[in-house]
Amino acid sequence: MTLLKKLAVIASTIYISQAQAASVWKVSSDTDSLYIGGTIHVLAKEDYPLPKEYDQAFKLADNVVFETDMSVVNSPEFAQKMMGQMMLPAGTTIDKILKPTTYAALETHLTARGIPIQNFASFKPSMLAITLSMIELQILGLTSEGVDLYYSKAATGQNKQQLWLETPEQQIEFLSKLGQGDEDAMIEYTLKDIAKMPTMIDKLRKAWRVGDMPALAEVGIKDFVVDYPEIYRDLLVTRNNNWIPQIENMIKSKPVEFIMVGALHLAGPDSVLKALKAKGYKIEKL
Repeated sequence: MTLLKKLAVIASTIYISQAQAASVWKVSSDTDSLYIGGTIHVLAKEDYPLPKEYDQAFKLADNVVFETDMSVVNSPEFAQKMMGQMMLPAGTTIDKILKPTTYAALETHLTARGIPIQNFASFKPSMLAITLSMIELQILGLTSEGVDLYYSKAATGQNKQQLWLETPEQQIEFLSKLGQGDEDAMIEYTLKDIAKMPTMIDKLRKAWRVGDMPALAEVGIKDFVVDYPEIYRDLLVTRNNNWIPQIENMIKSKPVEFIMVGALHLAGPDSVLKALKAKGYKIEKL
């Protein structure tokens, strides 16, 4: 997500249909350029092969850049370290964190899936949000590796240098703090998102596949911004802004990079692409 499949608030932007263009762009200054692609962090087997534009950008790139170090975040050691920091303090349980109405909705959701709520009693709300969404994605058959992991393996096989915009430690810190002071909103949003997954997936997959960022924003961002502005800011806006200076330095460097980030980072009013365009860079879809 890479944010453990991207907090799955974003990981629900999944699945694919056949189309002619993809979420891959060339970003250029007067003298230099790089490529940026929107990724999906969990896929179904039928989603392969990926759109040809991804291979095109990958072949043209000297280095590939991900949100974080893919080899580390997919290791058992990282998972263990993350779990250690994503649990509530000793003596605190999720029922003491959430409002009674939010806790009741959570319990109803888990009971419908035959899962005891006690299994997650010690989870921080952000970890619980990830877990709930990943369970739902698995139910929907989305269990295969995503775009970023696929190209990380390809880069390893071809000895391409791999870089990242955030360290694994930064991602753990980010996740452990996500939703602090807004815990009920975090769980409420996740439950709403899960309820919409079956009907949203087709719209999201088509928008992602053809690189239709307005459509992707309409489905995945519009309500998010209005209903949960603080989570939206922490999950997307702040991180987008942190990435822009790094991306600008990459544009100016001699190696050509192919940057791959979650598709919602490239959509909406605060997107990476919009920020780069505002700075005068030329944005062209492959």
